[in-house]
Amino acid sequence: MEITVSSKYQIVIPKEVRQQLHIRTGQKLQVILRDGVICLVPEVDLQDLRGVLKGMTFDDIRDHHDRF
Repeated sequence: MEITVSSKYQIVIPKEVRQQLHIRTGQKLQVILRDGVICLVPEVDLQDLRGVLKGMTFDDIRDHHDRF
């Protein structure tokens, strides 16, 4: 999938990507640079995260050595 940077340094996120990630008009994205790669990460409203950890135990959390 290829996109083009406009003369104003703007890009258009392809429709299929917007649909898969449920990106809405006006939603904010975080820009993360890692090893020369640009990652766009949609911000999530805190209300949308309510209950996401319900039932989770400390055994479900990754150990430090599992992280990159």
